[in-house]
Amino acid sequence: MCICINCTYVDRCATYHAVEHQHQQPHLTDAPDFDPVEPSINVNIRTQNEFVEMEWDVVGCESFTEELGKWARLRPGEAIPT
Repeated sequence: MCICINCTYVDRCATYHAVEHQHQQPHLTDAPDFDPVEPSINVNIRTQNEFVEMEWDVVGCESFTEELGKWARLRPGEAIPT
């Protein structure tokens, strides 16, 4: 699971913006203004027949500042990304 959903900077972060793009999800912001320090991203690749699925998750970041439920408050009623 992406640690960004509980980060203070999720709605301003350039890395999370890129993850949203990779998942073809709507952006929390169109113009992120925060560049995180040393984000670590895991990319899981699964294939099934001729279909390839890639899942991008930020699993570490020197800038991570915990704010539990931040993403959920920004997108009330939506399913939390897993």
